[in-house]
Amino acid sequence: MKALVWHGRNDVRIDNVPDPAITDTNDIILKVTSTAICGSDLHILDGMVPTMEKGDILGHEFMGEVVAAGKNVRKFRPGDRVVVPFTIACGHCEYCNDTLYSLCDNSNPNPEMARANLGHSVSGIFGYSHMLGGFDGGQAEYVRVPYADVGPVKVPESLSDDQSLFLSDIFPTGYMAAENADINRGDTVAVWGCGPVGQLAIQSAWMLGAARVIAIDNVPERLSLAKNYSLAETINTTDRDDVYEELMEMTNGKGPDCCIDAVGAEAHGDTMVGKAIDKTKEILQLPMSRPYVLQQMIMGCKKAGTVSIPGVYIGMVNEIPFGAAMNKALTFRMGQTHVQRYLQPLLKKIEEGLIDPGFIITHRMKLEDAPQAYEIFKKKKDNCIKVVLTP
Repeated sequence: MKALVWHGRNDVRIDNVPDPAITDTNDIILKVTSTAICGSDLHILDGMVPTMEKGDILGHEFMGEVVAAGKNVRKFRPGDRVVVPFTIACGHCEYCNDTLYSLCDNSNPNPEMARANLGHSVSGIFGYSHMLGGFDGGQAEYVRVPYADVGPVKVPESLSDDQSLFLSDIFPTGYMAAENADINRGDTVAVWGCGPVGQLAIQSAWMLGAARVIAIDNVPERLSLAKNYSLAETINTTDRDDVYEELMEMTNGKGPDCCIDAVGAEAHGDTMVGKAIDKTKEILQLPMSRPYVLQQMIMGCKKAGTVSIPGVYIGMVNEIPFGAAMNKALTFRMGQTHVQRYLQPLLKKIEEGLIDPGFIITHRMKLEDAPQAYEIFKKKKDNCIKVVLTP
């Protein structure tokens, strides 16, 4: 089969690789019908994720048709359309029993590798390094899905792939980000990053009762989508050197009640110093997480406010104003998404017409064009916000 394969930093290629096979009685094999490029895939492309190996198949946002099932699989049979959570969970450990699926104790076959990098093992993730299991990803024609009765959800025929695909990651991620922000009815919510997760976090903030949503970015087409589709107020960081001052003006000096970081490790500085630091890291190929959004959130959030972090960070993050966070009594909530917890409730919202997550798709391309798609997405060419690939 054809699959997108990692060969090194900024080097991904379509290769012919062996077809996946059932290796456990709880596996299914999926013929992929739609798969997407996630912003966190760019962390892999940029060499920020440790324990990647040449030959790894990428991709953790995918759905498709079941073509084979292990003998112990009860939920699915060949022919079913399913969407698959990016986090892999066993369904019966302490964390799964508490619906904290991304912290599963059993789904990562490389726990020692994870502990060396993270302190503890967390759940396996498709296509996202060997410390997170070394599982083949779904940017491929076929993929093996373990723990099938725990993860995937059947998609009704009434819903298209475009409507369903983002249940795999970014819709639950945006929703959990808003939930973690502890939004009360009438709150002002600030969202840093108007990419796909940010857009869905904005939509979710409205669902949870926000009175105002302020979207912060420097990419015109993302800001336009946030303003015109999601009805958010916007701050363009290209026009403003100081996000803090703008937020203070917009909130009468109080600051947002809740702040969401939908950017993560590859935020760019909005000052001369920040831009110089970014350039130096790029020249030296230093895979360090950048703190600029965290700095802005901590300084701008109201006293006793909540900071929600769905954006992915890898390794160390320096220059965090921790004193401000402590003295302002901020609450931090973060983590990889417990996707399985949200699948049925969010699927219901889509079926009821409360949201169509497909609004973020700007580019549809063939799987064989995936290297070009990564280039377009990374460099935000052609007003690109989200790419969906079809094998």
